[in-house]
Amino acid sequence: MFYRNMKVLVTGGTGFVGTHIVQELLKHEAKVRVPMHNRPMIIKDDTIETVYADLDRLDDCKKAAKGVDFVFHAAGSVGAAGVTKSGIMASITKNLVLNAYMLQAAWEAGVSRFLIFSSSTGYPVSDHAVKEEEMWTGPTHPIYFGYGWMRRYLERLTEFVAANSIMKLAIVRPSAVYGRYDNFDPVVSHVIPSLIRRATAKENPYVVWGTGNEVRDFLHISDFARGSLLMLEKYAESDAVNIGYGRGVTIKEVVQIVLETTGHDAQVIFDSTKPTTIPFRMIDISKAQRVLNFKPEIDLEEGIKDTVKWYLSTI
Repeated sequence: MFYRNMKVLVTGGTGFVGTHIVQELLKHEAKVRVPMHNRPMIIKDDTIETVYADLDRLDDCKKAAKGVDFVFHAAGSVGAAGVTKSGIMASITKNLVLNAYMLQAAWEAGVSRFLIFSSSTGYPVSDHAVKEEEMWTGPTHPIYFGYGWMRRYLERLTEFVAANSIMKLAIVRPSAVYGRYDNFDPVVSHVIPSLIRRATAKENPYVVWGTGNEVRDFLHISDFARGSLLMLEKYAESDAVNIGYGRGVTIKEVVQIVLETTGHDAQVIFDSTKPTTIPFRMIDISKAQRVLNFKPEIDLEEGIKDTVKWYLSTI
């Protein structure tokens, strides 16, 4: 097994994506280290090494990276449709700092492999499932001008580090992920957790932002974690790969699945005056299938049922 007995740092290991990366690594018998700052560990396992570190500080990043073989850099800041422009700027700044500091720390510590998460927000406007090589064929959608270009820059920064060091780097471009341990905060939650939270609260009328015809590519977090481990193992080539569900679904379809799963018979109102980012976002996963032999195993209905079951256990 590739990860067995390897010391692996998972930044953001107390958050949504990082928690699932940690769980997947433990299945592979890795020696996992997680930096701790503001949030406690979600999962409890005595084999996980924790180290106090504020990753906004370079010295703490160096402390976290010391002596590890691999890094999964899942720490960062994410936004949502209703976040203010100043909030987006704060997210951009934090991600630039965190990624630059962790890349520098890992480089200086002699880490052999490093995985960085990019974003599909860097892609130009499209009406089809975009392939990796399309990233640089045009500008980002105007609504993603700041955040998308930040992600583009971080990919270039990753390529710079790879070209000037012996560290092997993997770049993952995720689709929208959801599942257990997702963020259900009303202010910053994304589409699926927001819909689930309000359906379980039996909101009626059930108001959904947008027209409902927006298309998204939703991938269950367990599949995403599995794909990320495959990526670091098989394709740490500083060459981005899309990891997603590979099938588009409208928000109307998601709403129907959520309401049926939660048993909520509500009057649904789509409010097109509210912000919904872009009308179509879907990624092509043929490269992931080719270089990683990756295919999603959890379909949308099954994934939403699992997420609803978990959420209900927490309230």
